[in-house]
Amino acid sequence: MAAIRSTGRDFVGAVRRPAGSGPVGPGGGFCGCHLRGGKKGGDRIGPTRCGKGSKIVAIADSHGLPIAIGVTSASPNESTLVEGTLVQRHIAGLPQRLIGDKAYDSDPLDTRLRDQHGIEMISPNRRKRKRTQDGRPLRRYLRRWKIERLFAWLKNFRRLTSRWERYSTNFLGMVQLGCVLILLRHL
Repeated sequence: MAAIRSTGRDFVGAVRRPAGSGPVGPGGGFCGCHLRGGKKGGDRIGPTRCGKGSKIVAIADSHGLPIAIGVTSASPNESTLVEGTLVQRHIAGLPQRLIGDKAYDSDPLDTRLRDQHGIEMISPNRRKRKRTQDGRPLRRYLRRWKIERLFAWLKNFRRLTSRWERYSTNFLGMVQLGCVLILLRHL
């Protein structure tokens, strides 16, 4: 097996250089002092416990296939992001009920979803809160593994494991492309 390597000396006669310019580094390339770093960060990046990041918010159907997807900063609470994600859905109809984890246990969220959209919110109560639901709707909480499976499918794409894009619209496009590939697999 042969490796191809070039040091840049093969084309010295073919390229005309201005007078007085010579090689900068040992290989005739750029030195680290001549390069300048760009502006860091991007839009919709917020602080987390382990640095900075963004959050993918998704709504899936009963089969675990994506209905709505969105990208936001990592800092806001998830209960404030539900209505924005419902607006970004891919289908016309609204789901009858949403199943969420303990972060979605909020009385204002329950009333907003029920009054404005006619959606029942099912989530277990937080630790220091009195019980607001009986056990019957919480049996549906056991099906929450389907949304976790959707996130596992999305994280199989290397481009979505870490956010490399500076702009959130580019990252949202990559997430939507991943959702399209998931939907095409299940045709």
